[in-house]
Amino acid sequence: MWQPYKKGFKVYLQMEKSLSDHSVEAYLRDVDKLTEYLSASGNGKSPQEVHLNDLHHFVQWVAELGMTPTSQARIISGIKAFFKYCLIENIVSADPSTLLEAPKLKRALPDVLSFEEIEAIISQIDHSKPDGGRNKAILETLYSCGLRVSELVNLKISALYLDVGFIRVIGKGDKERLVPIGSEAIKYIKIYRENIRVHQPVQKNFEDILFLNKHGKSLSRIMIFYIIKELAKKAGITKNISPHTFRHSFATHLVEGGADLRAVQEMLGHESITTTEIYTHLDRDFLRDTLNRYHPAFGKMKK
Repeated sequence: MWQPYKKGFKVYLQMEKSLSDHSVEAYLRDVDKLTEYLSASGNGKSPQEVHLNDLHHFVQWVAELGMTPTSQARIISGIKAFFKYCLIENIVSADPSTLLEAPKLKRALPDVLSFEEIEAIISQIDHSKPDGGRNKAILETLYSCGLRVSELVNLKISALYLDVGFIRVIGKGDKERLVPIGSEAIKYIKIYRENIRVHQPVQKNFEDILFLNKHGKSLSRIMIFYIIKELAKKAGITKNISPHTFRHSFATHLVEGGADLRAVQEMLGHESITTTEIYTHLDRDFLRDTLNRYHPAFGKMKK
């Protein structure tokens, strides 16, 4: 009974939301979990017959399966998306998931690198090796633009607008955005392209990929992770570091410098501002200093 609705939901996620195949499958698995519960409980309700109470029992059932709060929240998110689709398509007259709450999660914040630590990592690059210039350009781009590692390895030469200081990035759900790029990153991309990449053999279908491995193909995400780990180790930095650390540090440094959160959201390619807010874990001294400087009541109290 649910198959036609699942098929319609799949098309909605692909066409309307422009989600990747991986994300679409994840959402469909969430709905499968709900139908599995309804079947196991013996009521066999259609989407039109599902009520909030049914969903509360479903969430309890999911928890009893031993799933973590994070997994539970992920499933609830999928169920909410499904019923939102049903409401849009007039399959249901009211959304039963509106008041359904996910378990409260403690969001673990990644380590942040200071500007000095980023400089220390980059300084460990061995420029006597063929991949030195490439790695320099990679790390400067990661930090300058706050890219996801997948966006970095898929960055195209045709998407570089270095004369005006922008690059075009393909983010999640194949959504494009223009991201400003700093002068240091521009400088080392040009050095890499003009002095290193031109001497490499390039495999068919990889001609437009900016950063290449020694075989003339795009780099893997694991390779970027390995490069950063090795350089951090040489720099004596013991923090838990990954390519995402550069993205997180980029956003944190912007916010601490006073950047508007909406502007940071745009540069990071976040669909929701709440996702961007994880990057605003400012220390108490910074927050208090901001209040002292800009809040009139705090200014009076200080006097």
